[in-house]
Amino acid sequence: MLQSSVKYLPGIGAVKAELLAQELNIYTYEDLLNHFPFRYIDRTKYYQIKDIRLANTDIQIKGKLKDIQEIGSGRKKRLTATLYDDTGEVELIWFKNYQWLQDKLKTDTLYIIYGKPNLFNRKFNIAHPEIETIEEREKKTFLKLQPVYPSTEKLTKKGFTNRFWTKIMGQLFKEINLNFKESIPDDIRQELKLIDKNKAIFNIHFPQSLAWLQAAQTRLKFEELFYLQLQLLQKNLERKKKIKGHIFNNIGHYFNRFYQDILPFELTTAQKRVIKDIRKDVKSGAQMNRLLQGDVGSGKTIVAFMSMLMAIDNGFQATLMAPTEILAQQHYQGLKQFAENLGLNIKLLTGSTKKKERNEIAENLINGNLHILVGTHAILEDVVRFKNLGLAIIDEQHRFGVAQRAKMWRKNNPPPHMLVMTATPIPRTLAMTHYGDLDVSVIDELPPGRKPVTTLHRYRKDKLKVFEFIKHEVQNGRQAYIVFPLIEESKTLDYQNLTDNYEKIIRFFKDSGINTGMVHGQMKPEDKETEMQKFKNNDTQVLVATTVIEVGVDVPNANIMLIESAERFGLSQLHQLRGRVGRGAAKSYCILMTDYKLSQEARTRIETMVATNNGFKIAEVDLKLRGPGNILGTQQSGIMRFRIADIIKDATLMHTARHYAYRLLKDDFLLQHPKNRNVKYFLEKQIQKTGFWNLIG
Repeated sequence: MLQSSVKYLPGIGAVKAELLAQELNIYTYEDLLNHFPFRYIDRTKYYQIKDIRLANTDIQIKGKLKDIQEIGSGRKKRLTATLYDDTGEVELIWFKNYQWLQDKLKTDTLYIIYGKPNLFNRKFNIAHPEIETIEEREKKTFLKLQPVYPSTEKLTKKGFTNRFWTKIMGQLFKEINLNFKESIPDDIRQELKLIDKNKAIFNIHFPQSLAWLQAAQTRLKFEELFYLQLQLLQKNLERKKKIKGHIFNNIGHYFNRFYQDILPFELTTAQKRVIKDIRKDVKSGAQMNRLLQGDVGSGKTIVAFMSMLMAIDNGFQATLMAPTEILAQQHYQGLKQFAENLGLNIKLLTGSTKKKERNEIAENLINGNLHILVGTHAILEDVVRFKNLGLAIIDEQHRFGVAQRAKMWRKNNPPPHMLVMTATPIPRTLAMTHYGDLDVSVIDELPPGRKPVTTLHRYRKDKLKVFEFIKHEVQNGRQAYIVFPLIEESKTLDYQNLTDNYEKIIRFFKDSGINTGMVHGQMKPEDKETEMQKFKNNDTQVLVATTVIEVGVDVPNANIMLIESAERFGLSQLHQLRGRVGRGAAKSYCILMTDYKLSQEARTRIETMVATNNGFKIAEVDLKLRGPGNILGTQQSGIMRFRIADIIKDATLMHTARHYAYRLLKDDFLLQHPKNRNVKYFLEKQIQKTGFWNLIG
């Protein structure tokens, strides 16, 4: 019956059914049943007239009527009455179809009215309120918590009022007769004191009390998160069982020599822990799929290089892919010296690589003479073939799609071990949904000697003082970045904004013998590289840029980051930009310059940046401000479309769901035990419906 078309439900029919399909993807009884209310109106709550405020919500008031009269003429005829209580009065208006009401309304009778207040001529009125006497209310069965359903403007115009939604839901429950299969094992339900499926479904639509509503919400949220985690964990465990990986048994010459003789500093405890995680993965016989999170400057690149040495010690090649040429160049320059000291062949492949060099790289990859290839998306081209690719590392993973990760898989058979890295800290709850099928390692400490960056907020009126401060620091041997935002609507405006300000900045610093350079996204890669090289060599002391320097620029001598119009940047970007300084011995500063007028959200972002350097704390605030889809990109977040759960508000429940999902799969991976028969049925049904396994890739 749940698969019946909604057109067969009394009150809907073919026309309304087509509208529901178009507007809300509701086709069947089951779809309608899973269309949950998004809020509830407490009809036990009464307002006093003095407490009426203008808001997009209905209110309920008790009071008596006076001045009941029909006014106007023709089409402008209307019925009005004044409702009053001990605190004030409000006008009630009915514009049409009020004749039946006119004789019914009486003065000196206590009424309950319900409707949305409007402000007209500085006075509140309520148009077409629901109205009934206290006696009428007491006689009828009344839902104290009334559900409000998500709808669309088109549906509302076609008669899908909230009263209609409630009516068709009531009709639906008459038809289906509440006989649902239980989808959560009894032992888990009992441990967590979750109500059964039938009670949960009924009380989410028609709550008998606030306590029953809360019990229904908890039960259904847990179920949704539990099945999500079952899918992710089962995929992870199945991949480890089915997909064989290269076995790196040896920790040999290259790894040991680098660790003992070449590594220029002591690894942090966190770096050592992550290397142990990776070492365990690559000798297990299963393909590694690990996410490495680490804040800006935490030392992910060294961990990546030492992982590459594990592959090379076992006769395999390694590759590192980055999303931009600047970042790929940066990785290449950083690793080249280490590789050459070990006698290893390393090359860079980007869109700018000349044809002759591409051909040489292709030849040396096939014959095995090239040990490490660093590059951009160019690595994914079909012509790029490896002799024996053992490890693929993807940096700034969130900038690549699922299909691109899958292409890297196909570069070898069996597929290479995969290490995906991000310097954008991902809140734990988000990592458990979007990357829940990967094993996760976190580098949660900075290398010794790295000093926290002091972050300051300054208004534009203080610009001259800020420039004087930069001049003073530069005259003491330091360097500075000045970053301007992208106005995404117009590249021309971006360029103009940057160049106009660049001329002013040159004039300010020129008299002090300070050289200024500029980098932006419209420059040719070679020109960009020339400007960056000048800055690295301290030939220019101030670098004016757009966000192209957000990742992959490492100049330890630069200790000031001035971000112009900082209110236009997201928290993640601000944190990434701040990470460009604080890499040397000198005290470093990040100065956020804004207009005086700031939105509440912009002020929260600025205050968060000033308050903490902790990327994970910043990510949590960012998640609350922007939501999950905007952080990771909605095109990759099919798993984010929850019906009732909220990964921000329900973070604790998510952790609980993962724990119980893991426990169940550990005991019965194939869900063959009789007690898990229903779980297997619902899981297969969900996978079939969502195509989830293909989404993660």
